[in-house]
Amino acid sequence: MAIDLNSDLGESFGAWRLGDDEAMLALVTSANVACGFHAGDPATLLATCRGAAQRAVRIGAQVGYRDLAGFGRRFVDVSPTDLTADVIYQIGALDGLAQASGSAVAYVKPHGALYNAIVNHREQARAVVAAIVAYDPTLPVLGLPGSVFLAEAEAAGLRTVTEAFADRGYLPSGELVPRTRPGAVLSDPDVVAARVLRMVEDGEVEAVDGNIVATRPDSICVHGDSPDAVAMAVAIRDRLAAAGVDLVPFV
Repeated sequence: MAIDLNSDLGESFGAWRLGDDEAMLALVTSANVACGFHAGDPATLLATCRGAAQRAVRIGAQVGYRDLAGFGRRFVDVSPTDLTADVIYQIGALDGLAQASGSAVAYVKPHGALYNAIVNHREQARAVVAAIVAYDPTLPVLGLPGSVFLAEAEAAGLRTVTEAFADRGYLPSGELVPRTRPGAVLSDPDVVAARVLRMVEDGEVEAVDGNIVATRPDSICVHGDSPDAVAMAVAIRDRLAAAGVDLVPFV
């Protein structure tokens, strides 16, 4: 049995430092690297791509709304035409930095509010899919199981990769608990590691109300901006290794 472990990285901006990218790159198999719209300045993104390339960590373009002030966690009612152009722009910018580092963008994962919006917002989901098809239709997309984003991506011929979250609470619908509500974010490394093993081995996760949600992830995400991100990633790796689960990139 094998699983991919991904994390959101490259999210520092200028003098503002967020997360420990160097430590996380030694633990994950895939890095969702910011593209400058929700976080990440060019020097940070280049350094992150170089670190990923040196460790053979796959680089994913983490595309989002143009919202530096809100860290991409606020919904933006952008037109489909503009959203498609924004996503193409972001993938291209990060791909240039990745190629200059000896690697390349290997997949696309939407960030924050965009990720959550296109679980149900079909018009924006189609706009994101259109951008990926236009840039490189061989790029896989990472998203939430049951989302209209993955449905639209599959219909367009893109490879879809399902994701589960180690450190985020779930609603009984299978969607993530909004960050404004209790139970949205988990931080105990032992609890998170046990939860991940249950996802991988049993295909299920307990929602905030106690209901059991089915999930069969191809990749597990631990957020790099969490204060306990490194400890959680270490605990996850140790728990999976003890259970005989290999960590392998999905692409």
